[in-house]
Amino acid sequence: MSLTTLMNPLEINHMQLKNRIMFPPMTTGYEARDGSITQQSINFYRRVAQGGASYIVLGDVAPVYTISPTPKLVTDEQIPSFAALADALHEFDCKLGIQVFHPEYDTVAVAELFRQGDMAGARAKLHHDMSHYINEVSAQRLGEILDSIKALAARATKAGVDAIEVHGDRLIGSLCSTLINQRTDEYGGSFENRTRFARAVVHAIREGSPDICIDYKLPIVTENPQIGRGGLFIDEAVKLAKLLEEDGVDTFHVAQANHTGNLNDTIPAMGTRPACFMEPYARRIKEAVSVPVSTVGRILTPEQGAELIESGACDYIGLGRPMLCDPDYANKVAENQTELIRPCMMCNRGCTDAIASRRFISCVLNAEGGYEYQRTIQPVKQQRNIIVVGGGPAGMEAARVAALRGNHVTLFEQSDHLGGQLGIACTPPRKKEMSRVVAWYSRSLEAAGVEVKLNTAADAKMLVGQSPDEVIVAVGGRNAEPHIEGADLPHVISAWNLLAGNAAPTGRTIVIGGGLVGAETAEFIAQNHPDCEVSIVEMTGQIAAEESSTIKPVMMQDFADHKVALYTDTKVERIEPGQIIASRKNTDDDSSESTQITLPCDSVVMAIGTMPAEFDVSALESANITVRRIGDCNGKTADIDRAVEEGYLAATA
Repeated sequence: MSLTTLMNPLEINHMQLKNRIMFPPMTTGYEARDGSITQQSINFYRRVAQGGASYIVLGDVAPVYTISPTPKLVTDEQIPSFAALADALHEFDCKLGIQVFHPEYDTVAVAELFRQGDMAGARAKLHHDMSHYINEVSAQRLGEILDSIKALAARATKAGVDAIEVHGDRLIGSLCSTLINQRTDEYGGSFENRTRFARAVVHAIREGSPDICIDYKLPIVTENPQIGRGGLFIDEAVKLAKLLEEDGVDTFHVAQANHTGNLNDTIPAMGTRPACFMEPYARRIKEAVSVPVSTVGRILTPEQGAELIESGACDYIGLGRPMLCDPDYANKVAENQTELIRPCMMCNRGCTDAIASRRFISCVLNAEGGYEYQRTIQPVKQQRNIIVVGGGPAGMEAARVAALRGNHVTLFEQSDHLGGQLGIACTPPRKKEMSRVVAWYSRSLEAAGVEVKLNTAADAKMLVGQSPDEVIVAVGGRNAEPHIEGADLPHVISAWNLLAGNAAPTGRTIVIGGGLVGAETAEFIAQNHPDCEVSIVEMTGQIAAEESSTIKPVMMQDFADHKVALYTDTKVERIEPGQIIASRKNTDDDSSESTQITLPCDSVVMAIGTMPAEFDVSALESANITVRRIGDCNGKTADIDRAVEEGYLAATA
């Protein structure tokens, strides 16, 4: 296996790629309300192109006006914004594809209800259509949609777009699906009928743009376990791929089918599906067709990507989240600096969660994401002596960026390792991949020239003697100590100590605090201490409110499988030997009354939050040394997203 495989050019009919790394279609939220391409969108994709990607596909481009917050190419007035995007990518010899799609609802009827101000009617129509439109849309309307796709193809050509990718899921994939399509007309029943519209879409694109490259996202309903409803099972997908090649498709993009209601099925988070999980399906399609094939699906490393190509599973790879995390991915492969590729944790917090909540996407490890060419690491005019105290994510990011700017940077960490809270964050189920981030920071700090001093407890007086120009305090936080009677009893332990391996529960275990740390700790106990009966007591109405919406269903299923008891709207009053006393809000009526309950226990785990770690900076301030506090120690509990962002901004200030 050789990583040079990823840098080999690839000839596709109507399009040549300079290497084998593409940025697959993702919903970004960067577009204007009418679907035109904004400067933010151009900057985002230009940065990925500058980082070495050979082919970028703009996701979910509608040929009609929709209420979906995605790109649209409906009128000639929108052509210039798409042309500006194409020009920006072509500057770096990167090809632009646009993914044509149509949602599973009556766009005309819904838009009219919105225009009339009938929001309730529009929502009701949407809700109905998401279950029934596939089987109710008329053949006449499908013909009109084909006309709009043909017009989009013509406009794309005028804009200088290199390829059109058919979104083979959504409306198209639902019509193909044996699990969704219940029609009895020419678009339902047999394989030929169910795939009729998909093939007609390809013909419409070719009519609208005879020389454009046609890419086809082929969604596969995966098995063992079965995931996905739109799209096709692999045997029918192979059959369709052969027909689509005859129809003029120049390349296929093999991906997971969706329509499951959980984005984690199509964009799976760490620990929820194996690496390269689409490999066997891509291989089947590759063996069936003579045109190039790409695939996606938790390709964690360049080595895995090269292996997929060399083993014949595909011809090129799609890296969405990895290049969202590090847009310079392809260039680092080309420069043999793969150890410096910032590794995507696949946490789904900045990207997939943003898609689900209609925010623009970002990455928790990339503070420049969404702010391309606004936030940049610029060299300093004069080198400064900067000291960073604390080797957690905030401190490591501050030290890394400050050193890349040309400063002399020293990082003090009192423990014998870097990572801070990332050390215990790797312990709960599914979180092991986070350890790759700590390893990357360690390599990146060394490459940037940061002097790292472990096992060194720094204080302000000692730091004054180092004559720093600036001190960035990133000493993190500590497990919050609650004002609960009995919290000091010997059977009470902290979640942090437990996850660090310094304490262990026994028997009936109650986790006080159902936030993310408490929920993950409870899940860890349930999986690793089978003799424990685990309960979570949370004073609010929701467990793991901060957890990714894509991962939370997995966590809740795990709780059910391990019989973890969940007590929400429950406040602990006191802890006693062998039991806790709590008050539980009555949620069955509108009253605010509570009922006192007693829960027996052998162990109690405290997970009620984070308190800032203390660090006295008075000596530094007396010496007129600039001090910045970042991360948990500044009094505002920081998740990794805010910790990294604060570290970056402190270093670029």
